[in-house]
Amino acid sequence: MKVLGEFRMPAMPDMEALAAAQRKNIEALSTANRVALEGAQAVARRHMEIMQSSVAEMTEAMKAFATADAPQDKATKQAELAKATYEKAVANLQEIADLIQKSNSEALSVLNKRFAEAMDEVKGLMAKAGG
Repeated sequence: MKVLGEFRMPAMPDMEALAAAQRKNIEALSTANRVALEGAQAVARRHMEIMQSSVAEMTEAMKAFATADAPQDKATKQAELAKATYEKAVANLQEIADLIQKSNSEALSVLNKRFAEAMDEVKGLMAKAGG
């Protein structure tokens, strides 16, 4: 009986605080998902703009080839076009990669902030339960 008398039941957690923390977790996940979705939409929009621009540029390039007279002129224009196309493609890929990086960073920032807050909340609950 003495052993049972010394046995302490752990303090019941603050259910309201736990529910509030869970709501904050869900809100943070929802915000991170929204940020990620907005980022994906921005990438898709920019990709479509790039494609439309590329088609317009290709149309203009074909017209330029049709008007070139000498074979050397056509070869020179073709080389210039290939170089410009490559440089633009690399720049576009970098832009898309930067958009994706920014979106991922923003979404992760939301989750990291909430995680830090949650750890502070846990510390506070533990201090309240212990003290």
